[in-house]
Amino acid sequence: QVQLVESGGGLVQAGGSLRLSCAASGRTFSLYGMGWFRQAPGKEREFVAAVTGWGAANTYYADSVKGRFTISRDNAKNTVSLQMNSLKPEDTAVYYCAADTTRALTSAQAMDARRYDYWGQGTQVTVSS
Repeated sequence: QVQLVESGGGLVQAGGSLRLSCAASGRTFSLYGMGWFRQAPGKEREFVAAVTGWGAANTYYADSVKGRFTISRDNAKNTVSLQMNSLKPEDTAVYYCAADTTRALTSAQAMDARRYDYWGQGTQVTVSS
C-alpha cells in the first residue's frame, strides 16, 4: 500500500509560479514511476508530467506544459515535486500525484493514467487572469 499526500496548491496570478509536492510512503519509492495529472471542471483528467523509477529518472511532459513545468524526485525523501512557472488560467485544475509500481518502459506508458496504482487526494491550483 502506498499513500500519497500532495501539498502546495493555491491561488496565483497569471505569469506566476507554484511548486507542488507529493510525499509518498513505502520503502521502495525509488522504484516507482511518479506522475502528475490534472482535472479541470467539466473536463477529463489529463497527463501533466512523469518521472520514471528504477534509477532512470526519465522525464516526460504534456505539450501544454513543456518549457514551463519541471518534475523532479528526491528518493532520499520519498518526494516528487512539480515546479510550475509562467502559469496560465488554463492551468487551473485539481492536480493529482500518482504512483506506478510497475516499470514503464516507454513514454506512452509513463503518460498512461491507467498504469498508475495509487493516487493522492489532489490539490487545487487556481490561476487568475
